[in-house]
Amino acid sequence: MENNAGFKSGFVTIIGRPNVGKSTLMNRIIGQKIAITSRKPQTTRNRIQTVYTDMEKGQIVFLDTPGIHKAKNRLGEYMVNVAERTLRDVDVALWLVEPTDYIGAGERHIAETLKKTHIPVILVINKIDTLAKKDELLKYIDTYRRIYDFDEIIPASALRGENVDDVIATIFKYLPYGPMFYDEDTVTDQPERQIVAEIIREKALHALDEEVPHGIAVTIDKMKPRKGKDLIDIDATIVCERDSHKGIIIGKEGAMLKKIGSNARFEIEKMLEKKVNLRIWVKVKKNWRDSDPLLKNFGYKAD
Repeated sequence: MENNAGFKSGFVTIIGRPNVGKSTLMNRIIGQKIAITSRKPQTTRNRIQTVYTDMEKGQIVFLDTPGIHKAKNRLGEYMVNVAERTLRDVDVALWLVEPTDYIGAGERHIAETLKKTHIPVILVINKIDTLAKKDELLKYIDTYRRIYDFDEIIPASALRGENVDDVIATIFKYLPYGPMFYDEDTVTDQPERQIVAEIIREKALHALDEEVPHGIAVTIDKMKPRKGKDLIDIDATIVCERDSHKGIIIGKEGAMLKKIGSNARFEIEKMLEKKVNLRIWVKVKKNWRDSDPLLKNFGYKAD
């Protein structure tokens, strides 16, 4: 592909503890929804590759990662390994944190991990829209400066879009000159089936009680256009770990499953720009998060 001489390109990882707004930031930059968002932590389980292209400046390939946290099971270990391994494959790291003057063990672990990488690190202090007083920000910047020598520090609000343009401009500052990796209209390398599964999982996360969500996976059993109609038939299965969870997911007279399906269908239709006939089943696979074959089966591959 032809590029102008000043065209920059490279890979950027967005890291941080669970629930600091990584997926929200990436969705804001890309301008459409790719990664699922939820108030519940650890919602991103796989490395999601998205592409931001500015034909004048260059192309940024984002690797959104699961939050770095203390793993409690094989799925947790997989998620942490994905996050830490991503650091070896990128040109720039974007570390997202919340505005605070308390540095916990999780942040210290991320700082130690970054010290081994020798890549530019941009700190983004997210959620500044939640600050009662803006002058508190200087205190938080100072707190983080003490644990790592950042190349840049940017206060931002991914939710409101505040200073997100500064984040993009700063990334370009540190990227090498190079070619376009993807066509300019590419926004993700995720297959549609995977995005559909993630949308269903997000709607379940939003609707369900605290104890259920991390014990669910979603598989797409069938996804194909119906002959002679502008309609896509999708069959999906929500997999959970306990019989009691299955009851909660289905709900009284199927009300909860209906709600999850209806919310998911609305968003899937928006994404595919077609009518969708969505059918969802619920199955129990006990302790699937500690089973290597099942993790692989649900798309969490170690490689």
